[in-house]
Amino acid sequence: MNEAVAFVFGYLLGSIPFGLIITLAAGGPDVRTIGSGNIGATNVLRTGRKGLAAATLVCDALKGTAAVLVTRHFIGLEASLIAGGGAFLGHLFPVWLKFKGGKGVATYIGLLIGVYWPGALIFCAIWLVVAYLSRYSSLSALVASALTPAALFLIGDHGASALFLALTVLLWIMHRANIARLMAGSEGKIGAGATRD
Repeated sequence: MNEAVAFVFGYLLGSIPFGLIITLAAGGPDVRTIGSGNIGATNVLRTGRKGLAAATLVCDALKGTAAVLVTRHFIGLEASLIAGGGAFLGHLFPVWLKFKGGKGVATYIGLLIGVYWPGALIFCAIWLVVAYLSRYSSLSALVASALTPAALFLIGDHGASALFLALTVLLWIMHRANIARLMAGSEGKIGAGATRD
């Protein structure tokens, strides 16, 4: 019962479409009608308002962190991992938006902060190195997400490693269009104007 409550709580929290809410509240357009139609920070950036994109990034991360920490406090550690998985699924497939959500990078980082905060530092460090070398934001997220579960496993947190391995698979699936463009050499680079999600 506790596990079911944890999952539903995490899913509903993760389903909050902050990119859409923040942009509309600021008088901006419905982000689902511009760019990629994605509700994440990258697409919000296409409105030309960096502050809104930053706010979206932070809120999408913190809803993952909150799902883990609140559940851990009231139910327990194992349930908090279930809530984290629910939050990630909620972000990708929000019930309020006909199950069309974001790609999960910010929420992935937020979950890492809640589950094991040094893991978030590992993810960000890898992201920065790959971004510096390749200038591809999507490739940076893909590589960082692939290596993070291995890092968690090596430090002995096998439960978290299993969770983030599953989340990494979902994140890669959500980035399948980016992967195709990377393979074709047509993915937009950081600082090269408008990029695609």
